[in-house]
Formats: sequence, C-alpha cells, structure tokens
Amino acid sequence: MAVPPPLSSQRKSSSGPRELISGGSQRAAGSAAADSDFVEGSIVRIFMENFLTYDACEVRPGPNMNMIVGANGTGKSSIVCAICLGLAGKPSFIGRADKVGLFVKQGCLKGVVEIELFKNPDNIIITREIQVVNNTSAWFINRKPTTLKTVEEQIAALNIQVDNLCQFLPQDKVGEFAKMSKIELLEATEKSIGPPEMYHFHCELKNFREKERELENLCRDKTNSLEKMKQRVERYKQDVERYHERKRHMDLVEMLERKRPWVEYENVRYQHEEVKQSRDQAKEELKVLKEKQAPMTKKVQETEEHFKCLDAKIRDKASEIKEISQKCKQKQDALEMKDKQIEEIHQALRMKKDEEMDRQRKIHNTHKIIEEWKNELSSLAASENLQPQIDAINTDLKKIREERDNIESDISDLKAEKRIQEGEMTRIIDRLGQLSNIMNMKEEILKGRFRDTHSALMWLRKNRDKFKKKVCEPMMLEINMKDSKHAKYVENHISASDMKAFVFESQEDMEMFLMEMRDHQKLRVNAVCAPAASCAESLPTRPIEELHRYGFFSYLRELIDAPRPVMSYLCSQYRIHDVPVGTERTRNMIERVIQECKLKQAYTAEEKYVIKVSAYTGQTLSTNTCLREAQFLMGSVNTEERRQLEKQQQDVNNTLQSLDTRLTGLFERQRHLERRDNQVRQKKTELLERGSRRRQLESKIGVKYRSLRQLEQDAINLEEESQKANVKIKEINIQKARLVTELMHLIKNCVSLNILKADLVLESTAVAAKKNKLESECNEASAHLRAAEQKFRELDDRKRVLTENCKELLKKARQVCKLGPDENLPKEFQTAFQALPDTLEEIDAFLNEEKTRASCFTGLNASVVEEYNRQMQEIEELTEYLDEKKNELDKYKQKIAQVKEKWLNPLKKLTEQINEKFSNFFSSMQCAGEVDLHVENEEEYDKYGIRIRVKFHSSTELRELTPYHQSGGEKSVSTMLYLMALQELNRCPFRVVDEINQGMDPVNERRVFEMVVETACKEGTSQYFFITPKLLQNLTYNEKMTVLFVYNGPFMLEANKWDLKAFCRRRRRLGRMDEQ
Repeated sequence: MAVPPPLSSQRKSSSGPRELISGGSQRAAGSAAADSDFVEGSIVRIFMENFLTYDACEVRPGPNMNMIVGANGTGKSSIVCAICLGLAGKPSFIGRADKVGLFVKQGCLKGVVEIELFKNPDNIIITREIQVVNNTSAWFINRKPTTLKTVEEQIAALNIQVDNLCQFLPQDKVGEFAKMSKIELLEATEKSIGPPEMYHFHCELKNFREKERELENLCRDKTNSLEKMKQRVERYKQDVERYHERKRHMDLVEMLERKRPWVEYENVRYQHEEVKQSRDQAKEELKVLKEKQAPMTKKVQETEEHFKCLDAKIRDKASEIKEISQKCKQKQDALEMKDKQIEEIHQALRMKKDEEMDRQRKIHNTHKIIEEWKNELSSLAASENLQPQIDAINTDLKKIREERDNIESDISDLKAEKRIQEGEMTRIIDRLGQLSNIMNMKEEILKGRFRDTHSALMWLRKNRDKFKKKVCEPMMLEINMKDSKHAKYVENHISASDMKAFVFESQEDMEMFLMEMRDHQKLRVNAVCAPAASCAESLPTRPIEELHRYGFFSYLRELIDAPRPVMSYLCSQYRIHDVPVGTERTRNMIERVIQECKLKQAYTAEEKYVIKVSAYTGQTLSTNTCLREAQFLMGSVNTEERRQLEKQQQDVNNTLQSLDTRLTGLFERQRHLERRDNQVRQKKTELLERGSRRRQLESKIGVKYRSLRQLEQDAINLEEESQKANVKIKEINIQKARLVTELMHLIKNCVSLNILKADLVLESTAVAAKKNKLESECNEASAHLRAAEQKFRELDDRKRVLTENCKELLKKARQVCKLGPDENLPKEFQTAFQALPDTLEEIDAFLNEEKTRASCFTGLNASVVEEYNRQMQEIEELTEYLDEKKNELDKYKQKIAQVKEKWLNPLKKLTEQINEKFSNFFSSMQCAGEVDLHVENEEEYDKYGIRIRVKFHSSTELRELTPYHQSGGEKSVSTMLYLMALQELNRCPFRVVDEINQGMDPVNERRVFEMVVETACKEGTSQYFFITPKLLQNLTYNEKMTVLFVYNGPFMLEANKWDLKAFCRRRRRLGRMDEQ
C-alpha cells in the first residue's frame, strides 16, 4: 500500500507553489511508459493553484483504489471539484455554486486546475484557467491553447463522464442517486459500463420509435382521410349521374315548352272561327225579338192603372175599420180594470180573515205557555237555605288557590335556578368552543402548510382500528403549550419535519402506515417511532433549582403537555428534559454559563446556544442563532382548565336534570289543582242557579199576561168588513154593464165595413193576377231580348280577343323557336314535335312531370362534375403518398427490430451480470438485493429502466430503492454496492465517490469498505477515488491501495519537504524505543 506525503492546504497565502509527489515509481509528465498499471483515461496527476482551499497543490493518485482521508473542511471535496471542472464538467453538477468563478480562492483573480490523463503512447494534460472578473475559462491541451469543444471530444473519446452519477458521485449529489428514476439509472449505467454502441442503439431505438409513432399516426390519419374522400367521391358520383339525368329531363322540358305555343295558337285559331259563326247567328235572333216586344208593353200599362184605383178604395175602408177597432179596445180595457178592482176587494177581505186567525192562535199558545210555567213554579219548593253549602265551597276554593300560589312560587324559583344553570352551561360550552377553535386553527395551519400530512391525518382518524398500539397525530397538534409565549423555544428546538410527523409506539404499525401512505396513496408524510422503553420520565442532569442563579427558569419538557409516546420520543431524540430555558439575564452572563454549566444546548430570551467541545484541541466552541417566531404552537390550550370545564359541564348537566324532574312533578300537581278548582266552581255555579230559577219564572209569567191582554184588545169584526166589501162590488158591476152595451154597438159597425173591404180586395186580386201575367210575359220577352243582346256583345268581344290572341301566340311561338316573321318551322322541330303529345292537357301534364323529375335533382350544377374529377385526382395522389409512407413505416419497423436485437440482448445480459454481482454483495452482508430490467411496454423504449430492490431485514419483503422508503444509511449502502457491481464491468477509466459512508452504521461500513477494497484492487479494474472524513479501526487494506491524507492549518509541513523514507525510519526507531 503506497502512502504518499500529506496534502497540505494552508489558510494563509504562500510564497510559492507547493507540489505533492505520490509514493511509488515516478514518471515524467506526458510519458506513459512507466505507468502500465493505469487504465487509459485514468488520472495520473492533479494540480490546483488558487483553487478553493488550496494555494497550490499537486496530487498523484495510484492506478487502483485511491482513498482520500481528512477531517471535514480540509479540502477533500475540493479535489473532487478540481476533477469535475478540470474535465469540462459544469459547476451545477457539483451542486456547490452555479458560476465557475466562485471556485477560485477568495482574494485571487485567477485559479488553475490541471489534470494529466493516462494514454498511450503519450499522456494528455488538460489545463483550465479560471478568470474571476468575467467568469470565463481558458483551455489548454498539453500546454497549447484549445477550445472547450475539443476538450469535450478528447474526454468523450476516453469514455469519461463526469455528469454520470454511476461514474462520478460528488458529496452534494450522493442523495440524488437514490432519487434517480429507473429510466435515468438505465441511461447512466449504459453510458458507464455498456459497450459504446449500447447507448447509441438505445437513443436510435427511441428516435426510431418516435418516428414510427409519427408515421403510424400519419398513416392512420391519411387512411381516414382517404376513406372519407372515397365516401365523398361516392356521393359525388351519384350527384354526377343525377346531374346527367336532370339534363336529359331539362332538354325534354325545353322541347315541350317550344311546342306548347304552337298548340296554343292552333287551339285559339280554331276557337276564333267558331266564335265568328256564333256571332252572326246571334245578330239575326236579336232583330226578331225586338219586333215582338212593343204590343205586349201597352197591355201591361192599362192593367196597372185599374189596379191602382182599386187599391185606393181598399185603403179608405181599412182606415175606418182601424178607428172603430181602437174604440172597442178602449172599452175592453175599462172592463178589465173593473174586474181588477173587484179582485182587490176580495183580497183585502181574505187578509183580514188571516190576521184574525193568527191572533187567535197566538192567544191559545200564550195560555198554554203560562199554564206550563205555573205548573213548574208550583212544583218548585220554597227556596231552601243554600248559603252553608256555598260557604263550604268558597273555603275549598281558597285552599286550592293558596296551594296553587305556593306551587307557582316553587316553579318560579326552580325556573330562575334553571336559567342560572343554563347560563353557566352556555359559558362552559363557549369556553370549550374557544379551546376547540384553537385546535381547529392548528389543524387549518397543518392543512395549509402540509396538505399531504393533513390527508394522512384524515385517513388515520377513520382507520385507527387497523393499528395494534397507540398512534399519535402530528406533533404540532399533540403538543400543547402551557404558555403560548414559550412556543418559540419548542419550535426552534424540534425540526419542522418532526413537527408534522406521526408518532407510533410500534415499528410494525409505522411501516404499515408508511406503506399505505407512500406506496398506495402517494403522500409524502413523516413518521417516527417512540422508544420501546419510555423516556418520558427521564431526569435532567441536574435540578433546575441549581440553574436559577444563571437565569434559567425551566426545562423545555416542563413548558409543554403531550401524550406519553410524544413526550418519550422528544426526551429521547431532543433531550427536552435536559435543555434549560433562560431569560435575558442568562444572555448577559452567557460566557459564565458556557464555562460553568457544561451544557450542550440552552436557550436565552431570544437566542439558542449550542455548545461543543473540539475533539482535536479540547476547546469549548459555541454557536448561537436568533430564535425564529413560532408558527405552529402559538395557540395553547390549558388542559387543566379544559378538564375542570368538562367536570363542571357534567355537574351542571346533573343539576339541570334534577331541576327538570322537580319541575315536571310541580307541573303535574298544578294541573291536578286546576282540574279540582274547575270542579268546585262548577258545583258553586249550580247552587247559585237553583236559587235564581223561581224569580225568573215569576217574571216571565207576568210578561206573558201583559202580551195576552194586548192580543185580546186587537180583535177584528169580520162580518162588518164583509158587508162593506159587497157594497163596493155591486157599484162596480153596474158600471161594467154600461160598458158592455157600448162595446156591442161598435162591433156591429166594424163587421159591415169589413164585408165591403173584402169585396174590393177580391176584385183587386183578380186585376193583380191579370197584371202579373202580362208583366211576366213582357219580362220574359225582355229577358230573351237582353240575353240575345248580351250574347251578341260577348261573342263580338270574344271574336276580337281571339283575333288578338292568335296574333300574340303566333308571335310567341316564332320567338320560342327563334324564327323570323317569314320563316317556316324547321323540319327537325316538326320531327321532334311529332313524338310529343298534341293537346295542351297532355303537354302540360308531360311538362309538369318532367319538371318535377328535374326538380328532384336539386343543388346540382356543372361544378359537381368538376369537383368529382378533382376529388378523383386527389384520391390517386393520396393513395400514392400513403403507399410511400407505409413502405417507409415498414422500413422503420425492420430497423427497430434489427437495432432492438443488437441493444436488448446485450442489455439483458449486462443487467444479469450486474444483478449477479449486486446480489452477491448483498448476500455477503446477510441482506438481499436484486437488479432487473424494468419494462412497462416492450415497444416504449423511452420507458425502459433499471430497478433496484433491496431488503435489509429478514422480516420485510424486497422493496424498490426510492428516496423515501429506505433510511439514509440503507440508501448509502445500496448506492455503494451498485457502484461496486459496476466496477468490474466498468469501461470508464475512473470512478469518484465522495463521503458515501457517512450514513452507514459501523457493521455495514466495514463490510462495504472490504468489498470496495477487494473489487477496486483487482487486476484490470479502473481507477477508484474514495473520499471520507474518517475510517473505522482495524480495516482490511490492500497493497494496491493509495492513501492520500489531507490536512490544513498554519503549521503544516511544506509538501516539497516531506520525506517518506525519513518518516518510516523515524517511526521504526520510535517503535524500538517503546519496546525497550
């Protein structure tokens, strides 16, 4: 094992550059002859000047495993940064800064990193000069200026990938390895250990598959478009056929429309000849009728004069008859008036008789009522003495009233007491509501800040029965401050991740909960397990009373209330039982507190102090930070007050129930007294009514006697009234007799006049009949004459109209056929007309039929045929294009099949080799691990990935390596063993792993270290850099290892003054002295 001199890094500026020469054989820069153990591309030398912590330093690593050891802050990771930046890596990949100028040592304007890489026949020296002013870099290869692109090409040719976590794992990126997705891990592995063409094939497959998808989508879209176009063309084809069919119909319509005017002309010309003959015949008939009309008119005039004379005589007689009839009517009206007067006298007499009968009936009824009341009065005994009974009833009523008053007073008192208790209950409920609102506010803060944790809380409250032991809700809900002003101390002491963590008493319950939340519900939640042995009652190192003189008033534990598992966890993890809280007085004497109290942590009024003792110098070091304001625990709930309020609430409930029971009894007694009071009052009323009945009867009988006397005084004399009525009727009958005599005389005169009038009417009727006959004959002859005249005029008008129509129709027919005035109808028209109907009805029917058929072909024009031809041309072009793309798609599928076979089979073989080595490493640690090729869909090449599954406990199943499931140490072990599995298969020249062992427990760290040494020191393996701040004792080492020690400080030995042989001689001499 080669042990070179220590790497020194002084904080002071040095007078000149210092270099470090590694142990073992040395060779000249740029010569590869002496370094045959190096793999091509391995790092032979690293030189840094004004870089991070180094003024000037040179590192010469060995060809196998190089272990760089040094305390934190000495500059180990600076060497890793130099390798990354010196080999064209980006600052962002290291994770320290985003600008390369920030890596130059503070106070300097330029920094230099120089990396010498092994290569036959001559090594490559890559130099990077970093300028702070403009944040730029200058590149050199073998001391000659060059470009970044040339450097990157040289590095890629040596298969160096500083951006690949499988090859280069800086300190700040260790945690990101577990965060890599399966797809990213596969690509990193392909780049790191796969053949050079494997990653190229993978990229080709992804590109081919993307192109294949594009072509499949294109072909599918074009096929759909082609099908739609064919369907459209099919519809167009039907439209074209319909267009030609319509044209045939329209041609026939045109020929029919040409023939129709000629047929109309012939029909009108024939009608004209017929009308002309009829007009001449009507003219002769009119002349004969006019000669017969004159004698008949004279006879009608003579008969008319005789009829008028008779009509005047009849009107005179009718006037006389009317006058006599009116006088008869007057006499009849006078007789009817006398009859009505007699009827009124009879009606008045009947009313007098009815009135007398009603009076007699009322007298009889009054006698009967008086007799009944007298019988009742006689049956009543003399009024008995009822006063003693009434007095007794009044006494009972007084007692009932007094008892009711007492009950109402009791009810009023109980209601007043109930109102007081209900007011107290309201106060208690309001206060409990205020305390609940504080808890609700804390829960709303949790929901707003940590939504996943709140969702998990809701699930927990519904599923508590699934857990074997107690599960506490997030600490920020369970912790209750006794005084909210102290919340800032607790929140500054407990991490935010633990404030939102669930607390379990059982490890099994916690694992089941995390599996449900993280795997099934995909929620990011925190959970912790309280110690098996409770620490909630742990005692502080010293009583708080001893610290009162320094201003401390309490330990953190005494400031809070929490469930026992939460308190146990906080005492175990944060030692809240041993962290005192002080005041401003503590701050003023803090130096004395640090020196005398030997505390590890303490709080003053506004600051937190952490005190440590240096492991190197024994000096006491302290750091102080200002306290941030409390966010989660400001709302405190006084649990003692809450318990007291709940007890008071129960007592008030009991009191209210007792009051309700007593009130119910009193209400029942009150209702009973009311019923008793009503009964007694009813009895009193009956007694009072018995005393007043006799007086009422005597008074009523007196009233009835007075009414009877009045009825007897109002008697009517019916006989006298009857005599008066007969006298009036006799006088009226005398008057009626005179009126009847006058009426008979008038009737006789009227009859004689009616006989004379009848004779005149008969004679007038005969004359009128004769007159009517003559007028009828004359009118008939006149009607024949007028009809003949009308017929002549109509025929004459029709002849004139038909003449004009013939001219117009002939002109129209010539225009339709486009003929001149002197042209004859062409023979082709005559031939076509012969095949068509000869009558207008047939032509119109045929024409309408053809027009109807043509109208069925709507929306058609010549553009349909043009569109049809254009669509057919597009279909041919699209078919050719689609065939071309399908051929192209088939070629891509063949390429994919060929490349897939070249890529997938070696990849599966490579994965199996990695899995074999990875599983062996885990088996040697009594754990289990597997590496497999994860495929969701064989055709989706961008979804292929490498899946790592590990198991560290025999009771659990293999679980995929993720950022959440495993602990920090488990992730470090898994990462390290995976890198070891790649080591023997690796084709990269070197690998860098920075402080990956810090999260491991001692057992796993020792096992992993032995595997790393064994694997990295085998023949033919690539160079390995293992950076760590510390190592376990009695580890196994190998002769091929190179250990580089890094120190810093003002008293460091200059690197060029280090002499390894002198150091070994001195060490042996001191060993012999110890033996003596």
